[in-house]
Amino acid sequence: MKTENTKRADIGSVSEFIIEAPQLKRNKTIWVYLPYNYEQNRQHYPVIYMHDGQNVFDHAENEKHEWHAEDKLNDLHSQSIIIGIEHGGSTHRIDEMTPYKNEKYGGGHADDYLDFIVNTLKPYVDANYKTLPDTANTTIFGSSVGGLISFYALLKFPDVFGNAGVFSPSFWFSDEIFKLIQTIETITGRIYFMAGDHESTNMVPDIEHIEQLVLERVQSSAQVHKKVVHNGRHNEKLWRREFADAYIWLLG
Repeated sequence: MKTENTKRADIGSVSEFIIEAPQLKRNKTIWVYLPYNYEQNRQHYPVIYMHDGQNVFDHAENEKHEWHAEDKLNDLHSQSIIIGIEHGGSTHRIDEMTPYKNEKYGGGHADDYLDFIVNTLKPYVDANYKTLPDTANTTIFGSSVGGLISFYALLKFPDVFGNAGVFSPSFWFSDEIFKLIQTIETITGRIYFMAGDHESTNMVPDIEHIEQLVLERVQSSAQVHKKVVHNGRHNEKLWRREFADAYIWLLG
């Protein structure tokens, strides 16, 4: 019997471009995942903005630190656009993705980074790709400090981001995040919290504390989903394993 190797026809494409980030005084590399049938129809798509773009898609030289997001998206027959945003490296990553300063680690310039996303990157993406630009179809997603800033972005820009994927968030970085949420009367967005029970000692208690504060401010508990993974640790192995479930909930 003759067998033939057939190439999948339902695989999305990943490309990249460089954009100036005047708010950060440097350029950013951006990776873009487009659905497999993007060019063949007139459909417009929801968008997920993901931090730590170097780790979102496949890069053979750093496989252990990849989410392999395109593999998951292809398996799900994804009908969304994913934007991976280059992080600032060892010099700028903490600074860009933390809204408040930490006495030991510094940081505290997340507002500049979010200004770049909201006022430079998103307008470019909406102008050059077939997006659904409204709040309900715009998601922000990240892990660790990327989880922290995704939650912060949902609170600070409720008219821009309608959904947030919050993986292993670094709520420990500053107590100010707990103070911020108490100044907000209503949370209109949807939030997917995920963490492992073998991360830091405070990871799960901090998420549970934030979750309770959120539940006091949403119109429906259906806006919030929390998942604690048994034996989950603070690494890309956990995040890539849990990405598909979060994607399905956030885009459902």
